[in-house]
Amino acid sequence: MTTISDKRRLLLQGLGASAVVASLPAFAAAERTLRIGYQKFNTLNILKGSGNLEKALQALDWKVKWFEFAAGPQLTEALNGDAIDFGHAADTPAVFANAAGVNAVYLAAEQPYPQGIGIFVAQESAIRTVKELKGKKIALGRGWNVQYLLVRALEEAGLTYNDIIPVYVTNAADVRATFQSGNVDAATLWDPYLAGQQISSNPRILRDGTGLSNNRTFHLANPAFVDRNQNVIRILFAELKKTNAWAQSHPQETAELLAPQLGVDPKVLRLATERRNYTTIAVDATIVAEQQQILEAFYKLNLIKTRVQVQDKVYREILL
Repeated sequence: MTTISDKRRLLLQGLGASAVVASLPAFAAAERTLRIGYQKFNTLNILKGSGNLEKALQALDWKVKWFEFAAGPQLTEALNGDAIDFGHAADTPAVFANAAGVNAVYLAAEQPYPQGIGIFVAQESAIRTVKELKGKKIALGRGWNVQYLLVRALEEAGLTYNDIIPVYVTNAADVRATFQSGNVDAATLWDPYLAGQQISSNPRILRDGTGLSNNRTFHLANPAFVDRNQNVIRILFAELKKTNAWAQSHPQETAELLAPQLGVDPKVLRLATERRNYTTIAVDATIVAEQQQILEAFYKLNLIKTRVQVQDKVYREILL
């Protein structure tokens, strides 16, 4: 049985921010509060910045609390520990969560964002192609969307994951530090960190996700919470649809809105914003097949131990 102290411990591990955890009420799950986990730069960030969800739920006497996570694996762990009710994660972290038995269901997906992930080397590096990564050290994280990109890119180049030396880190800041130290030959990142790296050091992008990985983001939630509060989730998606439409036609304003919230340079956010599509859609059979393909790829590499059916993790109703 998960205790309140267990929940607080899981949230502390996932967020790495004691100040945020200290602000949690002792019995958050018992309140009429929608607890949302998010990562830097996504549609939920825009919704958070607008304040519109809080206004929409006020009529139902619901509050909203937001918690930032360093990456998808930490966020899905918090979902599993009942520290949050709703959140988003990229395709690969979602698949790893599926295989690990995380108590979360898919509610919706976002459009493909292949240019938002990349494998790169320093501009002065002699490495020009993915094929030349054989035997090289590459900075990445376990269960990240860019890990799947690397697997696919190596296959495309006639190599396997076993042909490279993975240097595992836990967050994007560690990737950047490891790359800049010169202790690795290449690195992998996702937006906005990829865009930030491009602007700060102009690395050579060996491969992005085009043709290899759709790099979708998924909206996930605790199934019991959704069962009890479908009206709240419907309102969330209705407000998300409005902010997505605004963001799609206002890239500069989106960057300026997010910059102070995320502590990211507006130039970085503008680059990242211009190459993505802000639209949330239902999880259909094609998207399920994409996710299953990712799961099978990691199962084949023995990096995922349990083969599960992604379809079983999709919520039974469309709430968009």
